[in-house]
Amino acid sequence: MNGRRAGVGLRHTIALAAMLMCAPPAALAQVSIGITQHNVGIGINLSFYPDFVRVPNYPVYYAPRLDLNLFFYDGLYWVFQNDHWYASSWYNGPWGPVAPQAVPSFVLRIPVRYYRQPPPYFSGWRRDAPPRWGDHWGSEWERQRPGWDRWNRNAVPAPAPLPAYQRRFTGDRYPAAEQQRVLRDRNYRYQPRDPVVRQHTQAQRALQDPPRAEPPVRRAPDARSAPQADPASRQGGRSQNVARGPVDDRERRNDRGQSDTRSQDDLSGRSDRRGQDDQRGRSDQRGQGQGQGQGQGQGQNR
Repeated sequence: MNGRRAGVGLRHTIALAAMLMCAPPAALAQVSIGITQHNVGIGINLSFYPDFVRVPNYPVYYAPRLDLNLFFYDGLYWVFQNDHWYASSWYNGPWGPVAPQAVPSFVLRIPVRYYRQPPPYFSGWRRDAPPRWGDHWGSEWERQRPGWDRWNRNAVPAPAPLPAYQRRFTGDRYPAAEQQRVLRDRNYRYQPRDPVVRQHTQAQRALQDPPRAEPPVRRAPDARSAPQADPASRQGGRSQNVARGPVDDRERRNDRGQSDTRSQDDLSGRSDRRGQDDQRGRSDQRGQGQGQGQGQGQGQNR
């Protein structure tokens, strides 16, 4: 699963970087910011929830007790490590890379003094001002991000609330990526206001969804591929069915004939028996009559 997500995230990052390089400045806010949710080894492994302090006059928090450039802005954690930006919805990752063209403006504006592990090229820059990202990333980046270091300091948005519920999940209790979204939805109701962060959050939530098993595709049987009987066999079948009709009729007639024969035999047998009984009765009557006549004749002779 992790390998599949990593492959999808890498392709997403490459495609997004190409889009950002070709997109005009006004379109940057309409493009997903290129953060992926595959595991990245950036050398960070926090065993506890860090303490965060707000950067004065900025809607951003930093972690002063860590030797790490870790920040919290608009509902997400941001870290600058090995000259790259990463982001996550949980304090200990997993971390997804963020293209330089897609880092939120208020994250870029964090003054140099709040980087607890500044890179060497920060040396000599004003500590109360943002890093000179244009000097580091070049004129092409500056062309794509005009005005990132200019804003109305009297209209700074309020900071997002810290997800303090994550303090309960440290060490072995730290949740896997699949569980993080469920816990966040249950305990953290804040919705990002920065359009860039909002797009990232939506993309990250989609990547955190567990993969769904695709239902098997049921195809209707193709009439052309169904086995068909040849015309000769179909005609033969009909001929057999037609020829079978007279045979059945003859069989039925034979059965009826045999039944009639049996009935006649039964009648004949009964008639013969009646005739024999009648003949015996008449013979008995004649014998009786003859006996009586002979007896009377003898009596008279006497």
